[in-house]
Order: sequence, then C-alpha cells, then structure tokens
Amino acid sequence: MQRPTNIQYKKNSKTLILKYPDQEFELSAEYLRVHSPSAEVRGHGPQEAILQVEKKDVSIEGIEPTGNYALKFTFDDGHDSGLYTWDYLRDLAENQASYWHKYLSDLEAAGAQREPKVFFKG
Repeated sequence: MQRPTNIQYKKNSKTLILKYPDQEFELSAEYLRVHSPSAEVRGHGPQEAILQVEKKDVSIEGIEPTGNYALKFTFDDGHDSGLYTWDYLRDLAENQASYWHKYLSDLEAAGAQREPKVFFKG
C-alpha cells in the first residue's frame, strides 16, 4: 500500500492530483465517480456492475480521510458511498488510460452518453 505524499483537488478543472515519490497523477472527478468502489456502482459482483452515465459535469464537494487506508469522496450528484483505498487509487491512476477506454466503449455499446441530458421548456 503506497499512500500519496500529497493530495490536492482543483475545483476549476475538477481534477484530483495525487503525488507519489515516484510519480504524479491527475484524475478527473468524472473518472473517479464512474469508477466508484461502492456497491451502488460495482454491484456485488462483476456481472452486477451498473454503468454510470451522464457524469461528465460531476465534481467533488468533499474529501475525507478514512482511517489510514482510504479516502471518501462526496460528489455533487449526491453520491458519497464507497471507500477509495490507497491501493485502489494507485490502480486507478496507473491504469487510467485502459479503464477510461473501456468505460467509453461500454457507454457506446449501451447507447449512453457522458453528457447530462438537457431539457428545454417551451
């Protein structure tokens, strides 16, 4: 388990910066949200995962340490379950390109989108 030496959230770019002795990573709030380790997102097994859609504009409202092993994020869409362990955060960071590509492929296969739907009153 390698804990980041510095954690910073940039509200303007909605980006979490994780600094380690050997590397620095930038993870978007959207990426963290759609890869939440919560049962609400992952289900209780690989076949039960629920594809997260329309999360492009999501941001992080709160970051809380949980013991010495994880962070808990509160997102502005109300999602606040799931603990991001140090190991899970490092895995998300190191495999960001492949996980993001799979997510975009899954969205396309489902006919879903990243952008929230916009409704006009007329």
